[in-house]
Amino acid sequence: MAKQLVKNVQVIRLGVIGMTEGNGHPYSWSAIINGYERERMTQECPFAGIPVYLNAKPSEDFGIEGVKVTHIWCNDRKDAEHVSQLSLVPQVVGSPEEMISEVDAVLIATDIGGEHVERARPFVEAGIPIFIDKPLCDNAADLSVFENWVAEGASILSSSSTRFAEEYAPYQYPDRPLGDWRYISMPMAKRWETYGIHALEAVYSITGPGYVSVRNTGTPERNVVHLKHQSGADVIIACGKGIVYGGAMALCGSEGNVTVVTKDTFASFKAQLVEFADYLKSGVRPYSFSDTAELMRLVIGGIESREQGGVEVEV
Repeated sequence: MAKQLVKNVQVIRLGVIGMTEGNGHPYSWSAIINGYERERMTQECPFAGIPVYLNAKPSEDFGIEGVKVTHIWCNDRKDAEHVSQLSLVPQVVGSPEEMISEVDAVLIATDIGGEHVERARPFVEAGIPIFIDKPLCDNAADLSVFENWVAEGASILSSSSTRFAEEYAPYQYPDRPLGDWRYISMPMAKRWETYGIHALEAVYSITGPGYVSVRNTGTPERNVVHLKHQSGADVIIACGKGIVYGGAMALCGSEGNVTVVTKDTFASFKAQLVEFADYLKSGVRPYSFSDTAELMRLVIGGIESREQGGVEVEV
């Protein structure tokens, strides 16, 4: 029987670890949980999109019952101090390890997969539950480390917020309202290494597990990735520089087709954070770590295929 991970506390104290270039989750995640300084966020946040979706929501949409972000650390202390001021985080610490005796769980809010093992290590060794921003990792050696940690009992979750987009919910596995899936396509912004997982996890939530192979015939700037699913479905993800971020997905089944577009970034992020909070309270994994591992093999396979001239890589 699962047991709650955080016991005998009135408020779960979260520490936030960040940030990396182009990724403002320390601002947004902390604000969604704690609330924020609206005027300063609007004027000063270095990520223009964040105040847009924060300001679109009423004050009652902010906060998660029984949870607060209490500590923040960034590689550059000035970044941490700015997040602290705008997103109402009371404590700035000088190193991640300073949080260990002060928090109940940690959000690693960085999206460079190759850094996550070392960012997570001190908290895993201290037995502190962790949520790690997507992608969990970007190479096979690091995935093996995470799999071993979880097998030994470490409490680690990782996901993309696209898993939680409400527009995808009617089509998500195991439901198949359009019949057997035949073809799915989705564009995605930026780099495969950091943003490919947004498209992968959105599609995975619909097809479910069971991927056979991945083939990337593109370039680092223009990834074109073909994934084969054991059901017979083909998935195409175009991920590259100049593509506007968004959740437009074409779903083609044996009995119909539809294009689905996501619109509420705030709602997806909040649902993702609520799920981690529920995991801390219940000890019940919301999805199998084997699903996360399969998704990482798709990320890694896409990199390996591209680097090998577009060969098909078995998952």
